[in-house]
Amino acid sequence: MSRETLISIAQRTRFSVSTVSRVLSGQAAKYRISEKTVALIAREAERCNYTPSLLAKGLRTSRTDTLGLLIPSIDNPYFAHIASIIVHEARKKDCKVILIDTSEDVRNERDGIRSLLSRKVDGILIAPAGDDPAFLEATARQTPVVCIDRHFAGTSLPYVVTDNLRGGREATQHLIDHGHRHILCIQGVRHSIPSADRVRGYRQALEANGLGPYARVVGDGFSIRNGYEQTLRALHARRRPTAIFALSNTILLGALKAVRELKLRIPDDISLVSFDNYDYLDYLDPAVTRVGQPSDEIGAQAMEILLRRIAGGTDDAEQRHLPPSLIVCRSVRAL
Repeated sequence: MSRETLISIAQRTRFSVSTVSRVLSGQAAKYRISEKTVALIAREAERCNYTPSLLAKGLRTSRTDTLGLLIPSIDNPYFAHIASIIVHEARKKDCKVILIDTSEDVRNERDGIRSLLSRKVDGILIAPAGDDPAFLEATARQTPVVCIDRHFAGTSLPYVVTDNLRGGREATQHLIDHGHRHILCIQGVRHSIPSADRVRGYRQALEANGLGPYARVVGDGFSIRNGYEQTLRALHARRRPTAIFALSNTILLGALKAVRELKLRIPDDISLVSFDNYDYLDYLDPAVTRVGQPSDEIGAQAMEILLRRIAGGTDDAEQRHLPPSLIVCRSVRAL
């Protein structure tokens, strides 16, 4: 079956291609096209299930009303939530979103970006997988790019992220205030700036309290497996930590699995604090103390910046660090 086009609809309705195009693009009133003509064309388009070509529209208007979104893992509830916020914000602007899961792989990321560019997307939102901004900076010279959750040092790319340094410092200080000294920090991907900043905050809090020599950072991945393996290793050591700071919700889930397997109790045997805020953490027994990220604001503000750049505007203050919040529950014991 051949694809329906403006030409085929024009031939059947006996109106000009320009009239059909104006009706189906919502410009009938602007060109004073009669309601009868609009009704006839709309009825025919519905009957033949006409779908406009976004690429053809892009050639005519330089816009496809389509955005690209690249995230490291759709399995991660944090990125799934960010994606849902962005899709919601895009829908309010009559934009569609093409979602690509890069699986934390730079090659997948670059292939995904090239695919998005071939589809003439109007702009790209991305949580970068790599540590080199050069490819994204080159991409931004032809299509607007905004980084979310992660960014690069010294880059001109706009971004919206959590103040991870502050979050790492406040979570660690909370443990110190409860008497903990031997605090194990399980980090994510080492080159990731969010993970690196959280580790820096952890170290700053220890050093500010004269506990610098007690710092212990392990792991290299925002995965359940990383949290599980590092926690098992630490809890089998001769000198076990009294508290664990998991630098993501997925790392936390792995840590919880290890703790349960060893039949230890939280917080009686081990205290836990995590980065990322999810409602399910309140349903654990006990509920987990964590650093909440303003994910709704990250998604909304990133969309705001991207749409403004697509429209040709710029803003000197487009690299934003949003404040986190410490959510105190019952997973930390006072020593």
